[in-house]
Amino acid sequence: MIIRTGAADVPSNLGTMEVVTGPEHCVRPVRGSAVTIGAYDGVHIGHRHLIGALRSMAAERLLDTVVVTFDRHPASVVRPESAPLLLTDLDQKLELLASTGVDRTIVVPFDEVRANESAEDFVTEVLVDALGARLVVVGEDFHFGHGRKGNVSLLSDMGARHGFDVVGLGLEADTAGQAVSSTRIRRLLDAGDVSGASRLLGRHHQVRGTVVHGDGRGGPELGYPTANLDVPATVVLPGEGIYACWYERVDGSVHGAAASRGRRPTFGANDDAALLEAFLIDFEGDLYGEQARLSFVDRLRDERHFPGVDELIAQMALDVEAARAALAAAPSGPPPL
Repeated sequence: MIIRTGAADVPSNLGTMEVVTGPEHCVRPVRGSAVTIGAYDGVHIGHRHLIGALRSMAAERLLDTVVVTFDRHPASVVRPESAPLLLTDLDQKLELLASTGVDRTIVVPFDEVRANESAEDFVTEVLVDALGARLVVVGEDFHFGHGRKGNVSLLSDMGARHGFDVVGLGLEADTAGQAVSSTRIRRLLDAGDVSGASRLLGRHHQVRGTVVHGDGRGGPELGYPTANLDVPATVVLPGEGIYACWYERVDGSVHGAAASRGRRPTFGANDDAALLEAFLIDFEGDLYGEQARLSFVDRLRDERHFPGVDELIAQMALDVEAARAALAAAPSGPPPL
């Protein structure tokens, strides 16, 4: 469960965590806090490694554990023309953070005023005054504040004055020695490598959206009615192709699915925006207007043009069986690192 202060409740069944919107709503812990700061986009295995270290050190010192994050990616304000797409929206990020076992997450609204705030003022307002920080754990390359002038060195200097210790941790690496990062995961997803992304996320990449009406071709014409998902444009979608997925409905039921992200080249729609459509295996029912969660398990093939509808239908039948087999063979969790 998530308990939210300063804004509407966000439901979750993953752990118990207080969410505070804005440092001005914080109640400063009597015994002090162990704090980490960051965008935490994706809450991937590198993030979890850092949070795990935070929790271990906090337990030794009997401190509350706190994640300080932002209501949007800071780059969307500082450099909107090149801001990255998100691996998780805010609600999903909070659910994932709750599952790490931290006591509290502070969601800092990020706007032009915050973007122009000095690193020193951020430390004083958030870490010292609001949270009574006694320990701060961040990545060794962490930067914050106006002009990204805040870093581990600045935190250490201010910690010496305000009574908190600072630990800068190296990034978690995979078995090939490559650092785990949100940027790397985005690149894997863009290439359609959802299995590789799963290994770094520690889960399957999931998108959430509303089922909307399409052109009605899937059921009547092709015999494969699909749920067309309207996913926020700020969220990362895998590269175009056909995927085996898990589809979760609002009632909690989970269905295997063959999903397509593409432009339907057989119908000459190459200039249209790529659509995300999911055919639920062995399912009948009306999904329109529902919220859905689609988790990408495996890439089945590239999208391609077929000479006619009959050839496309035959391939769709093969895709459904390939999706069924891929999901049956998939482990209960993501592939091992």
